[in-house]
Amino acid sequence: MNDTTHDELAAVLAAAASAAAPLAALRPAERAALLRAAADALDAAADELVPIAIAESALPEPRLTGEVARSSGQLRLFAEALEEGSYLEVIIDTADTDAAPVPRPDLRRMLVPLGPVLVFAASNFPFAFSVPGGDTASALAAGAPVVLKAHPGHPELSRRTGEVLVDALRAAGAPEGTFAVVHGMDAGTTALVDPRIKAAAFTGSVRGGRALLDIASTRPEPIPFYGELGSLNPVFVTQAAVAARGEAIVDGFIGSFTLGTGQFCTKPGLMFLPEGHGLEQRLVEGARGVGAAGMLNDRIRAGHAEERERLAGLSQLRTLVRGDDAEARVSPTLLATTAKELLADPDPVLQECFGPTSIVVEYSGPEELRAAAEAFGGNLTATIHAEDTDAGALSPLIDVLRDRAGRLVYNGWPTGVAVAWAMHHGGPYPSTTASIHTSVGVTAVRRFLRPVCYQNTPQALLPEALRDDNPLGLPRRVNGVVTQEGSGIPHP
Repeated sequence: MNDTTHDELAAVLAAAASAAAPLAALRPAERAALLRAAADALDAAADELVPIAIAESALPEPRLTGEVARSSGQLRLFAEALEEGSYLEVIIDTADTDAAPVPRPDLRRMLVPLGPVLVFAASNFPFAFSVPGGDTASALAAGAPVVLKAHPGHPELSRRTGEVLVDALRAAGAPEGTFAVVHGMDAGTTALVDPRIKAAAFTGSVRGGRALLDIASTRPEPIPFYGELGSLNPVFVTQAAVAARGEAIVDGFIGSFTLGTGQFCTKPGLMFLPEGHGLEQRLVEGARGVGAAGMLNDRIRAGHAEERERLAGLSQLRTLVRGDDAEARVSPTLLATTAKELLADPDPVLQECFGPTSIVVEYSGPEELRAAAEAFGGNLTATIHAEDTDAGALSPLIDVLRDRAGRLVYNGWPTGVAVAWAMHHGGPYPSTTASIHTSVGVTAVRRFLRPVCYQNTPQALLPEALRDDNPLGLPRRVNGVVTQEGSGIPHP
């Protein structure tokens, strides 16, 4: 796939800038229709797109078929959110001449689109975090045109999926320039500094994401950069949980850290077990029982091998199961250490290894477990396996993990991120560059919106969402009370 030329990129950026105002002007229900058209087109093209994805990613057909459904499903979820309307966060405080200490003017606030968004697609989910992924869906839902920088790991799939979406959006009446795909790192970095781009989103490595964050932050006009970078996703298991269901926990751990050949951003990179757990043989047999599988591409496989060998060479780690890369297929590696050894020099151990490698850590008691939890930086997830009898002693650990993770999982596994209103897929740095936002779920739309307050503005000049009669039927907070009523609101 040829990289996008300078002239081609200039045309894409100009079109996105031209599309921004008319796309933002569409009513929420009209943008919802665009998203549903894109979802329908993606589903209809699945039989063509999935074989291309298989050829470029080495992922199996059932996984990719499910990923298409996830991608179209999140487009439809955002369409429902647009029609529901609360994402606009409409707040109206009517004028109050008797307000203390000074009279209050009529104030009406809502969220409006930022403008064109640059999305850097991910490698590990060729659909759900790529061309038709959550960043694209949430930006379009916000009313922001999208320029998507394709991932080099699946260039043909990106090209063809982009064509499907562009054709569907055009046929549904979207402004020209609403969506486009560009190729090549130069195109991505050039677009990132272009003043017409008002925000960017990224899923990938800490190194790559941090470099792009620095570019976005040092532009003459800095812009928001929403990067999902790296995460260790630690798992903490209590003595009571081991006694009650230790073998089942081991089986779940093996399945989670090897799922998708360990190429999930929520893969558990470490599991903490109490001393004397007696589960080492089960861990070894479980890891050895997982067959070798391909990784997304040669670069990712080489990166995993390099990091796996670095970890295996650390003096504080011992090898339980040694995987290899025979015939470009990777088998799991399982390493082990103690919390005491980890805490003596945590930095070399607490590094993400993207692929089917994980570490088992034995701890001596609750205080050591809490100290180990405090050694972590930011993570997307943290998991606890416990029993009801542990409830009274878990609060200190949960408090530590709450400050270090965006999603706390109890008696489950972090792999598998539900696309739902309540989902938060984010966390403190380095898991993301903006811990107050999510890249999965309906509230992801908030990344591409900004608030505007209208003061003492005549009804005829207000957006429909802020007018007294509420023609869009939106939920709104009026004088402190949430309502969908549209009549009887006084104005100055």
